[in-house]
Amino acid sequence: MRIFVLGSINIDRVYKLDHIVVPGETETASSFDLYPGGKGFNQTTALAKAGALVALVGAVGADGSWLLVPLREAGADTARVSTIGSTTGHAVIQVDKNGSNCIFIYPGANGRITNAQLVAGLSYAHPGDVFLVQNETSCVEEGIRLAKEKKMTVALNPSPFDERIAKLPLDLVDLFLVNEIEAAGLAGLPAGSDPGAALVALRIKYRDARFVVTMGDKGAISSGPGGAAPVTVPAFRVDAVDTTAAGDTFTGYYLAAISRGASEEEALRRASAAAAIAVTRPGAAPSVPEKKEVDSFLATGELPKTK
Repeated sequence: MRIFVLGSINIDRVYKLDHIVVPGETETASSFDLYPGGKGFNQTTALAKAGALVALVGAVGADGSWLLVPLREAGADTARVSTIGSTTGHAVIQVDKNGSNCIFIYPGANGRITNAQLVAGLSYAHPGDVFLVQNETSCVEEGIRLAKEKKMTVALNPSPFDERIAKLPLDLVDLFLVNEIEAAGLAGLPAGSDPGAALVALRIKYRDARFVVTMGDKGAISSGPGGAAPVTVPAFRVDAVDTTAAGDTFTGYYLAAISRGASEEEALRRASAAAAIAVTRPGAAPSVPEKKEVDSFLATGELPKTK
C-alpha cells in the first residue's frame, strides 16, 4: 500500500518568546530559527520515517528547492513536487516558554498547485492506496474527488479549520484525523465542547467514516463505522518544548501503522509515542523521530537523546 500526500511545503520561521503576542503588544524574541515545514512536508516526513511508502504531490517556489533534500533523505518520493513561481509557502511561528505555539501562514506556491499536476501526481495510484490531504493547498476538493474515483482511501486532516472545510465533499472522506477544536467544528459544536460529545455527533453525521481525535495530554480516541466501541489510548507524559509538529507526527505514524495492518489500538499508541517524542524537540519536521526511536521509547519508556 502506498500513501499519496497532497500537501503544503513551507519555510518555517520560528520565534521563541516568553508568551504569545497579543494585539497591540510588541515582544522581543529570545531566539530565531529557520526550519523546513508545512503540514504536507511534516506528515510526509513522519510517514517516511515511520517506514511507509509515501509520495508527496506539492509545490515550492524558486527559493525552496533545498526543502526537498531532507524529504528524500527521509525516504519520501518527491518526483511529483513542482517548482511554481518565485516564493515558497512560509509560516511565522511563535513558541512560548511552555511550548505552546501560534502560527500564521502565507501559501506561496502551495496555493498554485494545478489540477493537471494533481492528475499527474496520482497517475500511478491504485485502488486501496491512501490519499492524505490537509487544507493548506489548492486543489483539495479536486484531490478528494479524484482519489475517490480511483477507489483510494481518502484521509483528511482539516487544518487549518476555516470556512473552506464546509465546502469540501466531506461525505467522500473515509478517515478524519482531527484535534479537539476541529472535531467540534466539524460537528457544528462550540469550541471547547467535550470531545466525546463531538465524536457522538460526528458518528451520526458521517456514518461511514472513521474519526481519530487527538486530545493533547488527554490522549487520543478513535471511532469507526459498525458500532464497535471507541478505542482510547492515554497520552505519554513528557516535558514539551515545542508542540508545532505534534499533530503531523501523530498523523504520519498512525497512517503508517494502519497501512502495515496494525490494530487500531497499536496504531494510536505508536502515533502517540511518536508525537510525545516530537514535542520534546524544537522545530517542526526536524522534531519527527525515527522509527527506531519510537520502538525504543515504547519498549523502555525512556525518551531518546536529543538530536
